[in-house]
Amino acid sequence: MDAPKPLNEAQRLEALRTYAILDTPAEQAYDDIVKLASLVCDVPIALISLIDEDRQWLKAKVGVGVLQTPRGDAFCAHAIANPGELMQVHDASLDPRFADNPLVTGDPKIRFYAGAPLVTASGVAMGTVCVIDQVPRTLEPRMVEALEALSRQVVALLELRHAHLKLELLAAEQQERQIQLEGYQKQLEGLNQILVEQNTIDALTGLKNRRAFDRILSEELSRSGRAGASLALIFIDVDHFKAFNDEFGHIAGDGALQQIALMLQSQARPYDHAARYGGEEFVLILPDTGIDASMVVAERIRQAMQYVHWQHRPMTVSIGVTSTTAADGSLSLVGRADRALYAAKRKGRNCVVYLGEDS
Repeated sequence: MDAPKPLNEAQRLEALRTYAILDTPAEQAYDDIVKLASLVCDVPIALISLIDEDRQWLKAKVGVGVLQTPRGDAFCAHAIANPGELMQVHDASLDPRFADNPLVTGDPKIRFYAGAPLVTASGVAMGTVCVIDQVPRTLEPRMVEALEALSRQVVALLELRHAHLKLELLAAEQQERQIQLEGYQKQLEGLNQILVEQNTIDALTGLKNRRAFDRILSEELSRSGRAGASLALIFIDVDHFKAFNDEFGHIAGDGALQQIALMLQSQARPYDHAARYGGEEFVLILPDTGIDASMVVAERIRQAMQYVHWQHRPMTVSIGVTSTTAADGSLSLVGRADRALYAAKRKGRNCVVYLGEDS
């Protein structure tokens, strides 16, 4: 005779799923409980049985080899119908519910059964701790108390398992949030880098802008002062650029400035710093560079203008060069390079003029 399903069957199954215990490997704590149940009740068979939707699954067992049975054959399916008390079947062969049960008529030839329901805090029974014998009998009161105590211990183990699963879930969620936060941090760093570049890069030419130039020059002056090294500065001005704009338009002028910027980058050494100082003026900071080397670089830039493919007409540049040691500050260095540039213009343009520290 199949056991009637509890009125709270849906809630019961949901609770069972929550513990995530079904089909898990054997565990010593549960195995110890069925061994104790077998010893205390002096029976050959003891089980921790969980009643799923259509099967009985055994979390731990002593005296049987099967891992599960159909729910319709399970004595425990009857026991969970009354969660408030331990169920005893003194002689299954005489009980109309079980007389023709295949577990009675065949192996393991059940005659006696006692099951203490595993009842959760919400009052649902997920299964039992049960003991089985192949002869009729009745449990002594002390055995009943022991079996009920063991059922409470199984529920306590399940609650610990549930708490552990929740902690693992929280830890996984925390890790996921940490990964997300790290992702957001990288995005912010990327955005900050973009903002930094927008604040330090000239939008038209892609060179450093005036703000970046001022900072880099100050840093390089400090470094050269500490190291006792020389530092050179080259000012470059496009000759007759206003006339070029007036004749060919500002779009053509912007294109010409972009070509000059590319030329400067190609002529600069990896550790030099090229910047657009403003309008048609460019500047090049040359660390660890003295008079002779800076003049070579400046002349190379002036001559490179001849090899640029100009769309409208050839262009030239006037160049002012200076160098310094630790004694100079950025203002005096920039001022001297600027004076050198204007000297090159007065000299007739398309030339290089050097002014030293005594100029």
